[in-house]
Amino acid sequence: MTLRHLVGNERDTGVVEEICGYLTSIPPKSFFLFAGAGSGKTRTLVEVLRRLTGVEFHESGSKFANRIFARGQSIRVITYTRNAVAVINGRLGENDLTKVSTIHAFCWDLIAGFDDDIREALLDLNSKELQKVHQTAESRKRGYTDKDKRTIEELMVKAATLTSIPHFIYNPDRNTYGEGALQHAQVLDITAWLIDNRPTLRRSLIDRHPLILIDESQDTMKGMLDVLIKVAREEPLNLILGFIGDHRQRIYMDGHQDLPSYIPAEWARPKLEMNHRSQQRIVDLINCIWEAELNGRTQPATGVRQYARTEKSGGIVRIYVGGSNLASEEKICREVDCAKKMVSISKHEGWSNPNGGYQVLALEHKLAAQRGGFLDAFNALLLIDPDATRPQGNGENTGPASVRVILREAQDLAACVDSNGGIDEFAAIEILNRYGRLRDLSDGAPNLQSRLALLHQSVMEFATASFKPEATVRDILKPIVQHKLFNLDDRLVAAYLDMEPPPTAPVRSGDESIEDRRRRGWHDLFNTLWAEIRRYQTYLEGRSSLATHQVVKGSEFEHVMVVMDDQEAAGFLFSYDKLFGAKPLSPTDQANVAGNNETTVDRTLRLLYVTCSRARESLALVLWSSDPEKALENIKLGGWFTDTEIERIS
Repeated sequence: MTLRHLVGNERDTGVVEEICGYLTSIPPKSFFLFAGAGSGKTRTLVEVLRRLTGVEFHESGSKFANRIFARGQSIRVITYTRNAVAVINGRLGENDLTKVSTIHAFCWDLIAGFDDDIREALLDLNSKELQKVHQTAESRKRGYTDKDKRTIEELMVKAATLTSIPHFIYNPDRNTYGEGALQHAQVLDITAWLIDNRPTLRRSLIDRHPLILIDESQDTMKGMLDVLIKVAREEPLNLILGFIGDHRQRIYMDGHQDLPSYIPAEWARPKLEMNHRSQQRIVDLINCIWEAELNGRTQPATGVRQYARTEKSGGIVRIYVGGSNLASEEKICREVDCAKKMVSISKHEGWSNPNGGYQVLALEHKLAAQRGGFLDAFNALLLIDPDATRPQGNGENTGPASVRVILREAQDLAACVDSNGGIDEFAAIEILNRYGRLRDLSDGAPNLQSRLALLHQSVMEFATASFKPEATVRDILKPIVQHKLFNLDDRLVAAYLDMEPPPTAPVRSGDESIEDRRRRGWHDLFNTLWAEIRRYQTYLEGRSSLATHQVVKGSEFEHVMVVMDDQEAAGFLFSYDKLFGAKPLSPTDQANVAGNNETTVDRTLRLLYVTCSRARESLALVLWSSDPEKALENIKLGGWFTDTEIERIS
């Protein structure tokens, strides 16, 4: 069932019809669509939906549409971000037979209100986590560590608390907190557990959505994929699945290590071979990256080789290599020099503008924070709430809920302060009104004049504090907390009033309680420069020219600079030095290779593939290596770049 064997820009013609054939055949057939970077998977998905729902005439598709309409059913499309949801809905138009949502919204739609079932799932998951801690501790010669004991105590307290929670709350678009609040990862775990253990919920799922299409399936939590595949295998006539993705672009640990090998053998495997985004040289590079035979690589080089559009025959690629022993400030200056070289090489003036002319992609958030001048703010917030501090590729980036007043209300009010330290009072009043601070100040309100005077005093004190270059977060919070200028999170107020010295940082990161970690975070945050919070907020919202590979999932840019610096990233999951052979594999890497498990090289190779494939016109790679000469030697031997594309940063 294929119309392939075409060439040029028409290479993927027929894929839409191919997929429609799988879904409308008798019996229907589940599928995995391999869709690489820039392949037009959203367009393909929308065209399939148009035919299956009667928007565009299709003989078999119209019969399918009539059948699910008569049964009161709909096609469920699960995609990665709210922006992607909006794009699909915008292209599809009004369509009662299709429901598009994020994975978290899909899960909550299934389980919301089933409080007793949610509680039972949480208790069982908690029990399994507790059992795992015991098994791990008992397998060690030294037995239980202090960390094990703290974890066990926390899990037992959590179990006792769960039994008394009457209702559970969740919002797919933002973090929730308080009694019964569920976090994003929990909702996915609970839903997978309930589908697997509650036949009624499983039946409800099938009755409502006989066809489920999952975009970015390589990063979808494997527990959810496992249980959906299990249901589809048990009831192949009642639930059809379509997975869309590219295992080469998997960036989260939740997904399957090698999704193609996990897909059931009986599924169809259509593919998109075109890359409509990038120039030929960039497409050639990402093909070379994925096909490379590297020491320490265990992930098979399976996948589809991509082809650029015939009119995109150009493209510029360069790699610059320097020593990682340089100071951060010096590295930043050298990176700017590399961008200047790209101006003359590529003839693109965008490289001359570091504030939006080109996009800088970093290995990890700490490296981006160092480059962006908000490292202290990021580190402090990471201690308070590590899950909400890091921007995520799903676009739901609002930061920790406990500091929302700093990231939202205070930022908005600070925008009313002019370059001379004065404040636009009309704009400030609008801000106060927006956040409900003027709601009770009608003409008949008691003590109206004194309350207005206090608000005015608070705003002026805030303006004075925020205008000072040396102002800290504590300085700008003082009028907000003292005069209750905005609604405040109880956790922030308690931390602000806590004048006790913070706990000492542990020698090892896991050797402290969550409470001690948060107290250190609050102390560091209050002493952070207010200017850093502004820069962090810009980064969090995706308005910065800096980003990490997680945040740019699905994005594309005219010009991209990939900064590779293991030393400043301070992580252990990735290593460009190992990828380029400048650093030997560790004993853990060697053990993983022997066991055919995922290695540091596997993860880093995918990261490089993702970042390089974001570029449309030109790409500059900057590697800061612990052994630049060794790295250069291996880069030349690797064949990814020509001699003229490689330069040593002196």
